[in-house]
Amino acid sequence: MKSDAGPPAGQAGGWDAEAVRARIGELALRDPEFTRFGSDEHRYRLTPPLPEAALRAFEERYAVRLPDSYRAFLARVGGSGAGPQYGLLPLDEPLPVESEDAVDDLREQDRRPGFLAAPFPLRGEWRGSPAERFDEEAERARVAGSLVIAESGCGEFVRLVVTGPSTGQIWFDDMTWDHIRPGPDFRDWYLSWLLR
Repeated sequence: MKSDAGPPAGQAGGWDAEAVRARIGELALRDPEFTRFGSDEHRYRLTPPLPEAALRAFEERYAVRLPDSYRAFLARVGGSGAGPQYGLLPLDEPLPVESEDAVDDLREQDRRPGFLAAPFPLRGEWRGSPAERFDEEAERARVAGSLVIAESGCGEFVRLVVTGPSTGQIWFDDMTWDHIRPGPDFRDWYLSWLLR
């Protein structure tokens, strides 16, 4: 498959939904036992794309504009499911009332008033000290302006920056070891999984 499943470099949006779904179908055929990391969770399935009204409602509610490539993916390809790690998390489905899953706590945190609208503060890799390990307030401040979009397991999460100079960039958040490091933009992150 050519890498045209996503937008050309430098072009916002532009996902070829049919090509993405076809490639996911190929991946599923090659991995019927779900042996690829995370596939037993997402099972190579995407939920339907999100309507424009749902995207606008999310952006208005949280005073942000979703990064173009991510927004276009949600609108044209799928709202959640098949993707890197354990798959893409839903943008705005209701959170469980009582949950002991860390990802649900983080998704709740991301939706607190002002959290997503605050500029993402980091400019480079950050490593915490043992003294900072359980400082939840400092952790929240470090990742403000980013949205958890995937879970890697064992206290590791994938964040997408939605405000500030790093908007559209993926950051890998290892909460177990207090380590946050930058990654590629959303498009390149998703395509590297899809085309492997």
